[in-house]
Amino acid sequence: MARKSLMISAGVVFCSVFLLVGTVSFSQKTKGKTRLAATKYLMRCINQPNCAGLAGLLKDPGPADAKAWDSAIAQASVLNEMSYVLMEDDRCPDGNWAGAAKNLREGSAKVVAALEQKDLKGANEAFATVTGACGACHKAHKAS
Repeated sequence: MARKSLMISAGVVFCSVFLLVGTVSFSQKTKGKTRLAATKYLMRCINQPNCAGLAGLLKDPGPADAKAWDSAIAQASVLNEMSYVLMEDDRCPDGNWAGAAKNLREGSAKVVAALEQKDLKGANEAFATVTGACGACHKAHKAS
């Protein structure tokens, strides 16, 4: 139980950091070659709210009803899709970014699979991979 609470707390703290980082510039390219959305806007408008929402739904005792479980799956699915978007249109500047995107993809897929089984513990364990992926990329690319 203590480990679960620690993982949930870490996820919430990490998502809170996302919210604070939303206005900070990153050292990667500000946007892709042809698409208009700057990476910071993708983070602020897509990743951050979905990560924070998912963290909230994964808190004990978990989603309250079928609609909440579905919302959690939707948020994890969007994070999975973002792992692809962050690699497209020449956004990826290096191996740190690529590795983090891969871990985001794999971790969010595991979150979805666990949520589909209503496995809160498994979803939280996989969510730690998601937040770890984001943290690794931010560590490498966050402006000092």
